[in-house]
Amino acid sequence: MQAYRGECHCGNISYTLDWPLDALVLRRCGCTFCSKQGVIYTGHPRAVLSVTVKDPAAVSRYAFETHTAECHFCSRCGIYTYAISTIDGRDYAVVNVNTLHDVAAPEPVKVLSFEGETTPERLARRGRSWIASVTVAAAPS
Repeated sequence: MQAYRGECHCGNISYTLDWPLDALVLRRCGCTFCSKQGVIYTGHPRAVLSVTVKDPAAVSRYAFETHTAECHFCSRCGIYTYAISTIDGRDYAVVNVNTLHDVAAPEPVKVLSFEGETTPERLARRGRSWIASVTVAAAPS
């Protein structure tokens, strides 16, 4: 496993991503929300994501159209850090590569279209390709 660290701009939301492969798998979603955010995602079912939040009250969540995933933003600095989708009672996640330390995404990153995907198809895809080990905890005070 290779450990990556990431955080929002102000450090309120930080995380460690333990990655099972040599190279990160990079994706761009072609929907208007993700395009406007400029997000590059990574996820892998054997990766492990451990998120720490200093001030949980300073985290905003946004669920786009299908309400099958929650995007997590820092309310202080406005950075979109990760998204979580709960499937059959289990959390799956992808992280915004732009929040990783010392990682520069090469261009171009393939843009994927999920237009016309049904909710069951969407959840099945996430279950196959998103991070399957996710913990989110408040930082000790």
